[in-house]
Amino acid sequence: MEISMRKTVQTALAATFLALAANAQADLSDVPSGEYGLDDHHAYISFTYSHIGYSTPHIGFRNFDANLTLDSENPQNSEIEVVIDTTSIDSRVDEFNGHLRGSNFFDTDNYPQATFKSTSIEGTGEDTFNVTGDLTIKDVTKSVTLEATLNKAAMHPMRKIPAVGFSAETTIMRSDFGLDRAVPAVGDEVTIYITVEMPKKESD
Repeated sequence: MEISMRKTVQTALAATFLALAANAQADLSDVPSGEYGLDDHHAYISFTYSHIGYSTPHIGFRNFDANLTLDSENPQNSEIEVVIDTTSIDSRVDEFNGHLRGSNFFDTDNYPQATFKSTSIEGTGEDTFNVTGDLTIKDVTKSVTLEATLNKAAMHPMRKIPAVGFSAETTIMRSDFGLDRAVPAVGDEVTIYITVEMPKKESD
């Protein structure tokens, strides 16, 4: 009796978890096609690397903009563009911020922006995509692929307009973009993390 009851409870729990997982699936059919802009109060771009093996710093940008041209019926036809204000880099250490803006790193006096423009989008799962595009830093352009997840696509409960939320990450070699100061002691491999909320533009 005890074993039978335990199996019944386990089966019920498994069914509950499966139902929750199914309900969590993001569905682009819940939002219309069109232009979606950045909610800059809920948007983050950061990156990490190995600092001589002792730590993994997390550094971000305070200011950036993004525009998504969404085809909700055929997501592979969508396009996204991102413009990052490199002068807004923030390590939470003022002296290091100055180094990062300097000529040995982002050289923001000469290159105040970094950009990403998608060239293709490929569905890889129910709510996952490979977003390939041109990443430009310090006038060097390389093709990179973001592994992206659609977190949610629905009417925003507060703003009462359609909105989508994405998370994405990719790994690059910073030396490819002329950011090779202190390589290899300080890691060349950089992982970029992105998470954003994008409401539909009201004028669209």
